[in-house]
Amino acid sequence: MNKQKKLKQIHEKRLKAAKAKRNPNKKAPYISKADREKLENIEQLETPLSD
Repeated sequence: MNKQKKLKQIHEKRLKAAKAKRNPNKKAPYISKADREKLENIEQLETPLSD
């Protein structure tokens, strides 16, 4: 029974990996609050304020 269970687990693991490869993650990566603040500061410095 243990041998059958192990083989089944290996098979399921390979199937899961193959499905994940076919369907890439479309979710945008998480950007931390500190990183967002840094990006905002950089953008503000690059674009001068027009009066």
